[in-house]
Amino acid sequence: MADALERRDIALVAAHNPGPFTLDGTNTWVIGRDPCWIVDPGPALGDHVAAVTAEARRRGGVAGIAVTHDHGDHAGATQAVRDAAGGPPVGAARWDGADVRLADGDGFGPLRVVATPGHATDHLAFVAGDACFTGDAVLAHSSVFVAPDRGALRGYLAALERLLELDLALLCTGHGPPVTDPAALLHRYITHRRDRERRLVAALDAGLRGTDELLDRVWGDAPASLRLAAMATLAAHLDKLEEDGGLPAGVQRPPWPPPGGLRPVV
Repeated sequence: MADALERRDIALVAAHNPGPFTLDGTNTWVIGRDPCWIVDPGPALGDHVAAVTAEARRRGGVAGIAVTHDHGDHAGATQAVRDAAGGPPVGAARWDGADVRLADGDGFGPLRVVATPGHATDHLAFVAGDACFTGDAVLAHSSVFVAPDRGALRGYLAALERLLELDLALLCTGHGPPVTDPAALLHRYITHRRDRERRLVAALDAGLRGTDELLDRVWGDAPASLRLAAMATLAAHLDKLEEDGGLPAGVQRPPWPPPGGLRPVV
């Protein structure tokens, strides 16, 4: 893994914020040098900001900062890192302080933008050469929750297919190690999501209608700490079935957003 990053002059700075949503921690990626580019400054933790800033300084300063989505564990440190780096531009789809509003197909320095909605409506991935910085669109060792929104799951599956069509050799994910077989992981993600849909349809065909019983039948393998994430993804699947004209009457819709929220802060 280290060789794959070194050949592309990419550094990984991992935040110390482990948890059910963040796994071992959130990844910040630093690309190139003289100057470098940063993807996802990470959570607003002092030691992480210092580590990212030190790596950027070793690489000759920062030309720009790209944000995959505005969840706090990916974007919380953006302002602090920008201030420490002397105010380089920030590119994002939705982050409040962005200097450049990015959309699918845009260029931002060496980065090409691929819209990857699903986990968040503002989610972007960034491609540089044969490497893709995926944020939470795909993770090395886990699936991701899909936030319910009109067309969210359909858009997410389409985004995965688009990434699969690219000539990629490396996925730099938002959590976990880099992935050196992108096609295998993307195929696995698509298959997993299609299998959840198949199992949900089977549960509905068997007469299940309540949120809890659908979660128990279709997402019974999800640990209790990820029950809310599974509920979000269930809602997104129900939305897709409704869009496809295949949702039976009387299905209980999970509340969204859930009481107390869902997104991690760090």
